[in-house]
Amino acid sequence: MPGLTRQSISRQVLAKNLDTRIKSAYDDGASMARHESLPYRPCVGTMVLNRKGLVFIGRRTEGPEHVDLSHVWQMPQGGIDKGEDPWPAALRELHEETSISSVKKLDEIAEWLPYDLPPDVAKQAWKGKYRGQTQKWYALRFTGDESEINILEPAGGHEPEFVEWRWEPMRNLPDLVIPFKRTVYQRVVDAFAHLVK
Repeated sequence: MPGLTRQSISRQVLAKNLDTRIKSAYDDGASMARHESLPYRPCVGTMVLNRKGLVFIGRRTEGPEHVDLSHVWQMPQGGIDKGEDPWPAALRELHEETSISSVKKLDEIAEWLPYDLPPDVAKQAWKGKYRGQTQKWYALRFTGDESEINILEPAGGHEPEFVEWRWEPMRNLPDLVIPFKRTVYQRVVDAFAHLVK
């Protein structure tokens, strides 16, 4: 197709497929009822702040929630293993995704913050067992050297979750994340904003 790059064609196809999948899911009332009866997947999230008060974010290129080429940045997060407590799970997930282990806990949000996936996305994520995730969030101070951070060959031989990372002002986070996580991200920012004042 003249004038179109492979990347722009890819974006058009992804956007069209996503629109079609979401529309078909919302058109099916029975499917919606089944979606709303599903449980949330227990999960942890970590806001890692450096000494300047900037937040670690990583860019994803794939995964069950990656449905938008414009909003590809997020903070480290991941599921809680059976029998695992949230705080150790948060440290484990952070290490598995970033190799970061030099942290100090600054704060946590007492309540769990849920978000729903679009129904058609939920059918494909986690074998269709969950409607979304409910997350326990922690704020951490990164106390190590940036050479500790390794997203391409993360600790324990885990597959990379991120292909790029950077430090970002906290206030920008809700605009960078996938839209269905935006409400949770705004609540996390509001809860931890006092850490950068």
